[in-house]
Amino acid sequence: MIVASSLALLSLIMPPVSVVSSAAVALVTLRLGAFEGLYVLLCSSVAAGALGLILLGNYQFALAYAAVLWLPVWLISIVLREGRHLSLAVEIAVLLGVVSVIGYYLYNPEAALMWKTMLVQMLPPDAPVEDANLRIAVMSHYMTGVVAAGTVFSLLFGLFLGRWWQANLYNPGGFRQEYLSLSTQPRLAIGSIAVVGLATASSGALSEVSWNAAILLFVLYIVIGTAVLHTLFGAMKIARFAVPMFYITLFLIPHALLPVALVGLADAWLNLRKNKSNQSNA
Repeated sequence: MIVASSLALLSLIMPPVSVVSSAAVALVTLRLGAFEGLYVLLCSSVAAGALGLILLGNYQFALAYAAVLWLPVWLISIVLREGRHLSLAVEIAVLLGVVSVIGYYLYNPEAALMWKTMLVQMLPPDAPVEDANLRIAVMSHYMTGVVAAGTVFSLLFGLFLGRWWQANLYNPGGFRQEYLSLSTQPRLAIGSIAVVGLATASSGALSEVSWNAAILLFVLYIVIGTAVLHTLFGAMKIARFAVPMFYITLFLIPHALLPVALVGLADAWLNLRKNKSNQSNA
């Protein structure tokens, strides 16, 4: 509770710390169960709210934190604990993101206009107005999916960190095996392609919602593609160099995420790791 609540407050200054806060909730849920995880979640929310009230003068951020990060990571931790398949937990996390995107558009059909207003306010004074407005006009239609994708990535990193802690404590090496075996079924891949097809073939609100949902599905195949390529690079003789360089490339060159996602999508049918061992020395 202390770790989750204090790091929640610290994440207002250092956002990446939120992953560790979520991982604390995930670890308790994975190890002790749903009730204990919910107990930690609720107590951490109260503690974070009290800290926020004392230090910042408001407690609203604690409610937002619980709703956006702790509650979803608690749910997918239950899925992982009961289902015992990391792939299923990842799929559920992404589908929760898709449902959130659809729900937000039902709540606010003018989401693009809201994002456009917010992005314009964030422009630096010396920015070229015409070029910036053109980019904002395009980006605003996809910001709902982008923000949801960032949240899902944060959830998954928190879940992975919690699972890694659990494995280190009770099953050394278990998380690595789970992570490198991540995969999805062809029917979900077909559904994902159908969503992209619908986004391309339609127009207006339907196309916008479909593209934003497709961004969330993109997250799923990035995660799977990363696991596939880690396995393949890990089987090389230069694995100790290839695997770190792979992750460094993903961090420094975001455009590399697209081919990684395509690898993850193709793996649904090709099973690219069938001739490789997940027990490589990487």
